[in-house]
Amino acid sequence: MILALSGGIGGAKLALGLSYVLPPEQLTILANTGDDFEHLGLAISPDIDTLMYTLAGLDNPETGWGRRDESWAFMEAVEALGGATWFRLGDRDLATHVERTRRLRAGETLSAITAEFCHRLGARPRILPMSDDPVRTRVLTIQGWVDFQDWFVGQQARPAIRAVQFQGTKEARPQPEAMALLASGTVRAVVICPSNPLISIEPILAVPGLRQAIRECGAPVIAVSPIIGGQAVKGPTAKMLAELGEPVSAAGVARRYGELLTGYVMEPEDDATGITARVFRAPTLMRGLPEKIALAKAVLAAAEACRA
Repeated sequence: MILALSGGIGGAKLALGLSYVLPPEQLTILANTGDDFEHLGLAISPDIDTLMYTLAGLDNPETGWGRRDESWAFMEAVEALGGATWFRLGDRDLATHVERTRRLRAGETLSAITAEFCHRLGARPRILPMSDDPVRTRVLTIQGWVDFQDWFVGQQARPAIRAVQFQGTKEARPQPEAMALLASGTVRAVVICPSNPLISIEPILAVPGLRQAIRECGAPVIAVSPIIGGQAVKGPTAKMLAELGEPVSAAGVARRYGELLTGYVMEPEDDATGITARVFRAPTLMRGLPEKIALAKAVLAAAEACRA
């Protein structure tokens, strides 16, 4: 069994690659829910949905988020009524949020809802939320604390940030199936996907008990760098690291994960100075499916090398 920790777009690319080289019953993805929020009265889970749509072959290749072959009649009607349109929900995507919200209000867990959606849409690997309890990522700007989605989408990540916090982690309980899996002795490797460490991976590790369970599971922990040549492939990773005074480098990200890592997969040309984990070199830019599969194979090979 491979347990992958993932945020949205970057993590979903590697998750897709892993899904092509592993049987679906041998891949479980633990998804960040720190980005979750309520919009227009609906429960939105951006990273879970990106993973679900990607693994089901329903993702939108043009945007990287949402569903393909989307239409926007709902958002056009909301705009005509003077409603909030800064976070766009396509008509097909809207059905996911409406049904999720209905089921949450009826008392179902996010885990159960996600499992049902994946089954119906055809996403075969198991996707688990990091917790069924709410955790919300917030960022501190010169205007004060704001929810991550307000800053990232609403303000287009323009204001400089000074801090990041994960609200609700003290009360949050780790996803029980993930904890049971980590304690089972069946995990061959824990893979940290090339997602933003600050707002995709560290919220997962902040859930009480999860970091320790990963450390004690006995499997190698292999991370993939989200930084290539001092730049993030997509998203605000580089900007956030720089504004927080952190090095914008592959080695800098590895140092954030620290002793948790057994191995680290990074570009052949990037500097590995200061990385204490075993370094593995491989192309990490995933433009198409062949690159995703190749990187997945490189990650699994790194895990086997560390196990040996």
